[in-house]
Amino acid sequence: QVQLVESGGRLVQAGGSLNLSCVASSSIYAMGWFRQAPGKEREFVAALSWSSSTIFYGDSVKGRFTISRDNAKNTVYLQMNSLKPEDTAVYYCVAGGRLVVVDEYNYWGQGTQVTVSS
Repeated sequence: QVQLVESGGRLVQAGGSLNLSCVASSSIYAMGWFRQAPGKEREFVAALSWSSSTIFYGDSVKGRFTISRDNAKNTVYLQMNSLKPEDTAVYYCVAGGRLVVVDEYNYWGQGTQVTVSS
């Protein structure tokens, strides 16, 4: 069992930046992020492979968000720039043995709230 702990979510103004972190209790091949806003379906944000050679982004965040990882620290990051009010959501860290863009990851964090004010 892999435990995931997210941090970094907070209130930020539109146009601002935020960096989320997620620490895993052990190393794992694929790590990434999903988000869910109130009343909306869960949405894929970004994910990457162990070596970072393969990276996927959701269409709504391409060009604004950057995912990265530090395997020595079992940590994945999500740098979010040019934030918009529609980015407001609970952001979930995910991890698993396969790199996919659907919510089929084995492990999920508790989530961290990101709120973007207009």
